[in-house]
Amino acid sequence: MTTTATATYWEPLWAGGRRYRQLDGPENRLMGEYLGPGRGRPALDIGCGDGTLTRHLHHQLGYRATGIDCSPSALALAAAQDSPEKPGPLWRCVNVGANDLTCLPDSAYAVITCRLVYRWIDDKAAFVNRVRRLLVPGGTFWVVAEVAGRRRSTDPLQSLGITPADAEILTAGWSVVRTHDLDVLRIHTLHP
Repeated sequence: MTTTATATYWEPLWAGGRRYRQLDGPENRLMGEYLGPGRGRPALDIGCGDGTLTRHLHHQLGYRATGIDCSPSALALAAAQDSPEKPGPLWRCVNVGANDLTCLPDSAYAVITCRLVYRWIDDKAAFVNRVRRLLVPGGTFWVVAEVAGRRRSTDPLQSLGITPADAEILTAGWSVVRTHDLDVLRIHTLHP
Protein backbone atom coordinates (compact mmCIF):
# COMPACT_ATOMS: atom_id res chain seq x y z
CA MET A 1 0.00 0.00 0.00
CA THR A 2 1.32 3.46 -0.92
CA THR A 3 0.77 6.13 1.70
CA THR A 4 0.42 9.76 0.73
CA ALA A 5 3.33 10.88 2.93
CA THR A 6 6.02 9.24 0.78
CA ALA A 7 8.00 10.00 -2.34
CA THR A 8 6.34 7.01 -4.02
CA TYR A 9 3.10 9.02 -4.01
CA TRP A 10 4.40 12.58 -4.59
CA GLU A 11 7.32 12.09 -6.98
CA PRO A 12 5.22 11.05 -10.03
CA LEU A 13 2.88 14.00 -9.46
CA TRP A 14 5.69 16.60 -9.33
CA ALA A 15 7.66 14.91 -12.13
CA GLY A 16 4.51 14.84 -14.25
CA GLY A 17 4.04 18.61 -14.02
CA ARG A 18 1.46 18.82 -11.24
CA ARG A 19 1.46 22.17 -9.44
CA TYR A 20 -0.33 23.31 -6.32
CA ARG A 21 -1.96 26.43 -4.88
CA GLN A 22 0.48 29.34 -4.82
CA LEU A 23 0.91 31.88 -2.04
CA ASP A 24 -1.25 34.99 -2.34
CA GLY A 25 -1.22 38.51 -0.93
CA PRO A 26 -3.39 37.86 2.16
CA GLU A 27 -1.34 34.81 3.13
CA ASN A 28 1.94 36.72 2.67
CA ARG A 29 0.61 39.61 4.76
CA LEU A 30 -0.41 37.29 7.60
CA MET A 31 2.97 35.57 7.49
CA GLY A 32 4.70 38.90 7.94
CA GLU A 33 2.35 39.80 10.79
CA TYR A 34 2.49 36.49 12.69
CA LEU A 35 6.07 35.39 11.98
CA GLY A 36 7.78 38.77 11.93
CA PRO A 37 11.26 39.54 10.62
CA GLY A 38 13.64 36.61 10.49
CA ARG A 39 16.87 38.46 11.26
CA GLY A 40 18.83 35.43 10.06
CA ARG A 41 17.16 32.99 12.45
CA PRO A 42 16.63 29.43 11.13
CA ALA A 43 13.31 28.44 9.52
CA LEU A 44 12.22 25.04 8.23
CA ASP A 45 9.55 24.59 5.55
CA ILE A 46 8.17 21.04 5.66
CA GLY A 47 6.83 19.75 2.35
CA CYS A 48 8.26 22.75 0.51
CA GLY A 49 7.29 21.58 -2.99
CA ASP A 50 8.57 24.08 -5.55
CA GLY A 51 9.94 26.27 -2.76
CA THR A 52 7.67 29.30 -3.00
CA LEU A 53 7.06 29.57 0.76
CA THR A 54 10.68 28.72 1.60
CA ARG A 55 11.92 31.51 -0.68
CA HIS A 56 9.41 33.95 0.88
CA LEU A 57 10.74 33.12 4.35
CA HIS A 58 14.32 33.49 3.13
CA HIS A 59 14.21 36.52 0.82
CA GLN A 60 11.22 38.58 2.00
CA LEU A 61 11.13 37.86 5.74
CA GLY A 62 14.87 37.38 6.29
CA TYR A 63 14.99 33.90 7.79
CA ARG A 64 17.83 31.47 7.05
CA ALA A 65 15.44 28.99 5.47
CA THR A 66 15.67 25.31 4.66
CA GLY A 67 13.03 23.61 2.52
CA ILE A 68 12.47 19.87 2.80
CA ASP A 69 10.36 17.63 0.61
CA CYS A 70 10.23 13.92 -0.13
CA SER A 71 10.06 14.54 -3.90
CA PRO A 72 13.37 15.04 -5.74
CA SER A 73 11.48 16.59 -8.68
CA ALA A 74 9.87 19.21 -6.44
CA LEU A 75 13.26 20.07 -4.97
CA ALA A 76 14.79 20.34 -8.44
CA LEU A 77 12.07 22.88 -9.33
CA ALA A 78 12.82 24.79 -6.13
CA ALA A 79 16.60 24.84 -6.64
CA ALA A 80 16.26 25.85 -10.31
CA GLN A 81 14.87 29.22 -9.20
CA ASP A 82 17.99 30.09 -7.20
CA SER A 83 20.78 32.17 -8.67
CA PRO A 84 24.45 32.72 -7.77
CA GLU A 85 23.78 36.47 -7.46
CA LYS A 86 21.12 35.96 -4.81
CA PRO A 87 21.81 32.79 -2.79
CA GLY A 88 18.65 30.97 -1.91
CA PRO A 89 17.51 28.65 0.83
CA LEU A 90 18.96 25.20 1.45
CA TRP A 91 17.07 22.28 -0.08
CA ARG A 92 17.00 18.77 1.40
CA CYS A 93 15.23 15.60 0.28
CA VAL A 94 13.64 14.36 3.51
CA ASN A 95 10.48 12.54 4.49
CA VAL A 96 9.87 14.19 7.85
CA GLY A 97 7.75 11.28 9.05
CA ALA A 98 10.32 8.59 8.37
CA ASN A 99 13.83 10.01 8.08
CA ASP A 100 16.44 10.79 10.64
CA LEU A 101 16.51 14.58 10.76
CA THR A 102 20.22 14.87 11.53
CA CYS A 103 20.70 15.86 7.87
CA LEU A 104 19.09 19.21 8.66
CA PRO A 105 21.48 22.14 9.02
CA ASP A 106 20.08 23.22 12.40
CA SER A 107 19.03 21.25 15.46
CA ALA A 108 16.21 23.71 16.26
CA TYR A 109 14.20 26.32 14.36
CA ALA A 110 12.62 29.68 15.20
CA VAL A 111 9.88 29.00 12.64
CA ILE A 112 8.59 25.77 11.14
CA THR A 113 6.04 25.98 8.36
CA CYS A 114 3.78 23.31 6.95
CA ARG A 115 1.59 24.58 4.11
CA LEU A 116 -1.03 22.24 2.61
CA VAL A 117 0.88 19.22 3.92
CA TYR A 118 -0.62 18.36 7.32
CA ARG A 119 -3.66 16.68 5.75
CA TRP A 120 -1.35 14.15 4.04
CA ILE A 121 0.61 13.13 7.15
CA ASP A 122 -0.26 9.58 8.20
CA ASP A 123 0.61 9.77 11.92
CA LYS A 124 -0.42 13.31 12.77
CA ALA A 125 0.24 13.09 16.53
CA ALA A 126 3.81 11.82 16.00
CA PHE A 127 4.38 14.51 13.37
CA VAL A 128 3.21 17.33 15.67
CA ASN A 129 5.39 16.00 18.50
CA ARG A 130 8.41 15.83 16.17
CA VAL A 131 7.82 19.45 15.11
CA ARG A 132 7.45 20.54 18.73
CA ARG A 133 10.87 19.05 19.51
CA LEU A 134 12.42 20.92 16.55
CA LEU A 135 11.21 24.36 17.69
CA VAL A 136 13.37 26.67 19.79
CA PRO A 137 11.72 27.90 23.01
CA GLY A 138 9.23 30.56 21.94
CA GLY A 139 9.31 29.35 18.32
CA THR A 140 6.36 29.32 15.94
CA PHE A 141 4.71 26.46 14.05
CA TRP A 142 2.81 27.92 11.07
CA VAL A 143 0.33 25.50 9.49
CA VAL A 144 -1.91 26.22 6.54
CA ALA A 145 -4.55 23.58 5.92
CA GLU A 146 -7.81 23.35 4.08
CA VAL A 147 -10.79 22.82 6.38
CA ALA A 148 -13.24 19.99 5.67
CA GLY A 149 -16.68 21.08 4.54
CA ARG A 150 -15.66 24.46 3.14
CA ARG A 151 -16.10 23.43 -0.51
CA ARG A 152 -19.40 22.69 -2.17
CA SER A 153 -20.41 19.04 -1.97
CA THR A 154 -20.14 18.80 -5.77
CA ASP A 155 -16.51 19.99 -5.79
CA PRO A 156 -14.16 17.07 -6.61
CA LEU A 157 -11.67 18.49 -4.07
CA GLN A 158 -14.23 18.43 -1.23
CA SER A 159 -12.32 15.69 0.62
CA LEU A 160 -9.03 17.64 0.88
CA GLY A 161 -9.79 19.40 4.14
CA ILE A 162 -8.71 18.38 7.60
CA THR A 163 -11.40 17.17 9.97
CA PRO A 164 -12.15 18.62 13.41
CA ALA A 165 -10.34 15.59 14.90
CA ASP A 166 -7.24 16.36 12.78
CA ALA A 167 -7.41 20.00 13.93
CA GLU A 168 -7.64 18.87 17.56
CA ILE A 169 -4.49 16.76 17.18
CA LEU A 170 -2.74 19.74 15.60
CA THR A 171 -3.70 22.31 18.23
CA ALA A 172 -3.56 20.23 21.46
CA GLY A 173 -0.78 21.01 23.91
CA TRP A 174 0.35 24.41 22.61
CA SER A 175 0.44 27.39 24.98
CA VAL A 176 -0.81 29.78 22.26
CA VAL A 177 -3.07 28.86 19.35
CA ARG A 178 -4.16 31.54 16.90
CA THR A 179 -6.19 30.88 13.77
CA HIS A 180 -7.15 32.95 10.78
CA ASP A 181 -9.51 31.84 8.01
CA LEU A 182 -8.89 32.53 4.32
CA ASP A 183 -11.57 31.10 2.00
CA VAL A 184 -11.25 27.28 2.31
CA LEU A 185 -8.00 27.57 4.27
CA ARG A 186 -7.28 28.01 7.95
CA ILE A 187 -3.95 29.30 9.16
CA HIS A 188 -2.82 27.99 12.53
CA THR A 189 -0.09 29.86 14.40
CA LEU A 190 1.09 27.67 17.27
CA HIS A 191 3.57 28.41 20.08
CA PRO A 192 4.94 25.94 22.65
